[in-house]
Amino acid sequence: MDCIFCKIANKEIPSEIVSEDENFVVFKDIHPKAPVHLLIIPKLHVGPVSALGEADKKVAGDIILKAKETAEKIGVSENGYRLIFNIGKDAGMEVDHLHLHFLAGVLLEF
Repeated sequence: MDCIFCKIANKEIPSEIVSEDENFVVFKDIHPKAPVHLLIIPKLHVGPVSALGEADKKVAGDIILKAKETAEKIGVSENGYRLIFNIGKDAGMEVDHLHLHFLAGVLLEF
């Protein structure tokens, strides 16, 4: 499989990792859209949101809980943060591996 996020999770491609556990890797986005722009990915390859099924309920919930844990760890829980799943090319999705954008550090306009 030629998935860049799998390669990051397997340490085949360097990235600026913020945290890691047995299931997820949290790293800095290389094209940040906010002062804090992280990507949260499962270590195992999981397709994008549009490909999720019943068997993926746990990872889908756990990725959001990982975001909450990350917010607490880096100290942005109180001021707030934004979580974004881009789904499909028209939404800007570039990698077909489940990933959650975590943005903080600035008032984000809707």
